Amino acid sequence: MGAGVIQKSGGGGRRRRRGGRSAAMSEINVTPFVDVMLVLLIIFMVAAPLLTVGVPVELPKTAAGALPSEAEEPLTITLAADGRVVLMETEVEQATLINQLRAIAAERESQKVYIRADGAIPYEAVVTVMGALNAAGFNDIGLVTDTGGPALAGQDG
Repeated sequence: MGAGVIQKSGGGGRRRRRGGRSAAMSEINVTPFVDVMLVLLIIFMVAAPLLTVGVPVELPKTAAGALPSEAEEPLTITLAADGRVVLMETEVEQATLINQLRAIAAERESQKVYIRADGAIPYEAVVTVMGALNAAGFNDIGLVTDTGGPALAGQDG
């Protein structure tokens, strides 16, 4: 029986496979992943408040609940207290409103429209815009209000 010779390798105690390849790592280094995710989190936390744009409107309060959300972003029309009409985020003239709404109706799948009207404007202005929506082909109209308003007798809320 022969005596074996032990050779020390300078590789830190790792054994090498045949062909000169090192052993596969069984650990995943998640530090770079965590670093990237924390940076993205900070970016979104800073950017999120900047994404809320709109026309300041004092919505009337009501006891009605919220409508269910939809897949496509609904079309919104805002009627400001000073008489401006804002379609999504673009101010439009009332004279060209029907033509613009017809062009939008041809491109959209959903016919859902939300009207955000300031509580200080007359009811006639809201009804005029609703008539323009109806003339343009939008028949599914929702009125946006704030919750927590007065409830009629016999209503829960």
